[in-house]
Amino acid sequence: MVENEAVWLRSPVGRLRIGPAPMPTPGPGEIVVRVRAVAVNPVDAMSGLARPFVTPWLRYPAVLGSDVAGEVVAVGPDVRRFAVGARVLGSAAGQERHRNAAAEGAFQRFVLLQERNCAPVPASMPLEDAAVLPLALTTAAAGLYEPDQLGLAGPSLDPEPRRAVVLVWGASTSVGCNAVQLARASGYDVLGTASDRNHDLVRGLGAEQVFDYHDPDAERRITDAIGDRPLAGTIAIGAGSLTRTLRVVRATAGSRRLASAYPTPATRLRARSARREGITVSAIWGGTPLVSQVGPLVYEAFLPQALATGRYVAAPEREVVGHGIAAVPEALARLRRGVSARKLVVTLD
Repeated sequence: MVENEAVWLRSPVGRLRIGPAPMPTPGPGEIVVRVRAVAVNPVDAMSGLARPFVTPWLRYPAVLGSDVAGEVVAVGPDVRRFAVGARVLGSAAGQERHRNAAAEGAFQRFVLLQERNCAPVPASMPLEDAAVLPLALTTAAAGLYEPDQLGLAGPSLDPEPRRAVVLVWGASTSVGCNAVQLARASGYDVLGTASDRNHDLVRGLGAEQVFDYHDPDAERRITDAIGDRPLAGTIAIGAGSLTRTLRVVRATAGSRRLASAYPTPATRLRARSARREGITVSAIWGGTPLVSQVGPLVYEAFLPQALATGRYVAAPEREVVGHGIAAVPEALARLRRGVSARKLVVTLD
């Protein structure tokens, strides 16, 4: 029998270590997945000095990681959507306040997942591709659909055109690629920003137009492209995105709601200032759908058929940077050095 093994973080400022881990046992609504591929995210790669501020509740020793794809090896009571042997992708909740358990961190051979936050992987999709989706998908869904964020209409396979615009600033990022696809699946017209080399990627995901965020005149061009349509909401991703998207919101009609990914202290100051102008700026927490109704809306009602029919794709493109559990620390180091329009993936034996 294969034993479990994990990438352990013993303290916020400690080094990652490979070591044995208990084999998870599924409870009600839970499944155990043999991990075949994981992706790495900025929240996994942040410095030990930042971690206590971002996840102060995290218990140690911890197992990090959110993005999982693999096969189900055990199911708990009340599990109805998956059986042993099913290929699945899932969002591992080990770092979330409501779960906070090493058994639910992605960076191990066998991981405990909640059924509600998993979706079947079509036979035509490699598990390495499926692993790029979970955290970016839930973060984009949180920003678009949570009532305290943009509060938009949910996605469907046959959306009703709404003649309203969603702006995704940073559309070639992992979160941005998912925000573009979800907004289109909700019937909205989408405008995005990306560097010139990534415009084809963003258009291919459904954006009506893409603008170069290096262009100092991008805000005016976007405002002109929106025209007399209402701006249903804005997703702002990346450094400097909030300042620039606020200019678009001020110049257009619509909901005046803006959801900011990767918020900073400066974001909170600008949010207070924007509130005086009637603009609502909210900070996205990617784990919110794991406990709200947005999770089942995406993972159960929409994603299975959307993936199976090719109407939703795994984007950005995955890059396999290592094989085996011991390759995870180097993948995180690689992410810290910078990545553009790709998602770094490690495959497990």
